[in-house]
Amino acid sequence: MEIKDVIGIDVSKLTLDCCAHQNGVQKKFKNNREGIERMMDWSVKKSIVGKEMLLFVFEHTGLYSEQLLKQLDDQDCHIHVVSGLEIKRSLGITRGKDDKADAKRIALYGYRKREEIDPLQVPKAVLSKLKRLMSMRRKLVVQRAGHMATLKEQKRVLGDEALLYWVQEDIINLLSWRINDLEREMDRLIREDEELARMFGLLVGIKGIGSVTARFLIVYTLGFSAFKSWRKFASYCGIAPFPHSSGTSVRGRTRVSQLANLEGKTLLHQCALSAIKCNPEMKDYYERRLDIGKSKMSTLNIIRNKLVARAFAVVARGTPYVNIMKYAS
Repeated sequence: MEIKDVIGIDVSKLTLDCCAHQNGVQKKFKNNREGIERMMDWSVKKSIVGKEMLLFVFEHTGLYSEQLLKQLDDQDCHIHVVSGLEIKRSLGITRGKDDKADAKRIALYGYRKREEIDPLQVPKAVLSKLKRLMSMRRKLVVQRAGHMATLKEQKRVLGDEALLYWVQEDIINLLSWRINDLEREMDRLIREDEELARMFGLLVGIKGIGSVTARFLIVYTLGFSAFKSWRKFASYCGIAPFPHSSGTSVRGRTRVSQLANLEGKTLLHQCALSAIKCNPEMKDYYERRLDIGKSKMSTLNIIRNKLVARAFAVVARGTPYVNIMKYAS
């Protein structure tokens, strides 16, 4: 694929600010189905190349860019979705900010990177639906945890507040029911897709990885197709260690980056804690490292990486994980 021109799009709630890089023309469209159709027609007419050599670049804005992504994919357009932080850092020091300037900067970023960019692989519909359900479940779990913590402290400190307690207990029960509803729907969607069901079964067969983490791995790797290796996914989740040194004066500790998917990092941490309790192999490894003076957190991080590596291995191989420790003499 050869890219000759780039359309930079600044996506907001109601509008799309667009810029064709080669000739610098700009125009604003409504962020709805009709506006996106007009934007695509305008882009092909104003760019100096045909659609097959045109790349559409925009920031990931969640819900507001979903319709744009869908329609561009339906028309077989080349798409690249990038984080705002990556664009900001790639352009150096900039001054001022408005939608037109942002669209121009996005177009410039896309044109500079056009030879390195791999067009976006749009996830199939079931993965997008699973991601939305997972997001809703996460919000409800956080809300339930907040009510549970508040209720516990109120019961410890306050006296007879029966109505106050009853209302919060009722909210907690309702949230629990709705979380269960979401989980049942996610499990149904996975069961009805043969490939996802196979992956899910392989993942939960690894001691330490539960259903919540298995769903996360499937959705955020796009069915284990978005990352070329488990190490890249470990970096994405913020569990891959990086050196911190420069010249002779900077000699920092090797550490993980704070640029991470924090949900994935938290889930994998819980998996590591579970693994050292239920998996004799991981428990033995954990205790041996502590006995020789290694830190608990660095050891847990190694276990997190081991679990990710095993997840990628069983899916790539297509066979369940085998605990070889039980065969050791």
